[in-house]
Amino acid sequence: MQFKAAQINKYLKKPDDLLKGVVIYGNNEGLQADYVKKFTAAVSPDPYDPFRVVYLNGGDVSSDPGALFGEFNGQSLMGGRRAIIIRDADNNLTKHLKALLEDTVSDNLLIISSSSLNKKSSLVKLAEESDKLAAIACYEDRDEDIYATARNLFIENGVTIGNEALQLLCARLSNDRLANLGEIDKLITYIGDKKNVTPEDVRAVISDTSSSSMDDIAFAAASGLTDKALAAYSRLVNEGTEQVSIVRNLTYHFNKLLVCQGHMENGDTVDKAVFKLQPRVIFYRENAFKRQVSIWPKDKIFSVLELLYKCERDCKTTNMPVEELVSYAIMQISSAAKRLGQF
Repeated sequence: MQFKAAQINKYLKKPDDLLKGVVIYGNNEGLQADYVKKFTAAVSPDPYDPFRVVYLNGGDVSSDPGALFGEFNGQSLMGGRRAIIIRDADNNLTKHLKALLEDTVSDNLLIISSSSLNKKSSLVKLAEESDKLAAIACYEDRDEDIYATARNLFIENGVTIGNEALQLLCARLSNDRLANLGEIDKLITYIGDKKNVTPEDVRAVISDTSSSSMDDIAFAAASGLTDKALAAYSRLVNEGTEQVSIVRNLTYHFNKLLVCQGHMENGDTVDKAVFKLQPRVIFYRENAFKRQVSIWPKDKIFSVLELLYKCERDCKTTNMPVEELVSYAIMQISSAAKRLGQF
């Protein structure tokens, strides 16, 4: 089965032994590490308890599958469920995992993670199709993920942060969960016993690392900021982000603009139309998004969506210059924004 955020949170609040394992995959290694930590804590409060937590490597399990069977079916000498964590797993684990789950009565939890797996991997497909496993995709954090991560970490540490400081912090964080957790931890350490974060604290501690997210491309292009959009695009491509994902995020952004135009046709103000969006536009991007809603007419949005649909189709065509196609589409969109005369 597939686990989305709601299913993950539900399980972490009330773990049960019906779920035998999770396969955590995708290119967001920081998010993967966070989920591994949380699922381990759901079984054992101490992630380093030698009686309840075992760490294995995917390569070692492939060469000696008996280690997997032995650890998963073993019991803790001190009682309680055990967590068996397998790092850097690959598809060689699929057949062993399938055999392991056929008639197991163990209540232990397998936590399998790898950044080399993707949606097409046999290990991921096994997890999606099994009622004993959960597949959890870890891709780039969106704006709402960045906000939720920061907010939750402050709450967990008993730290308060005002709206201005939180807005500044989120604008400076990146789409890398692991990097963001490190930056927030650094900020919490910096304020010490003060237990309240101010904008000055954020400026003193957090450098701006936000310039390489897909949302930056969308907001910059829709605002006519060609150079910024192309710079963010180049960084993402150099980091290995697939061009199709970037095109789809642009499509998602302009579809949100279209939804707002529909609300306004029904008599809503810009503020009310944007407020109705689900999920909500993250608060530190609201002003930019409202400006875009105000200047992008419905017919122009349809033209952009048609351009993006064609671009995605061409990206999936063999031997097409994908990087150049997407770059040209970004330039066309940002040029159109400039011609609207508002930026």
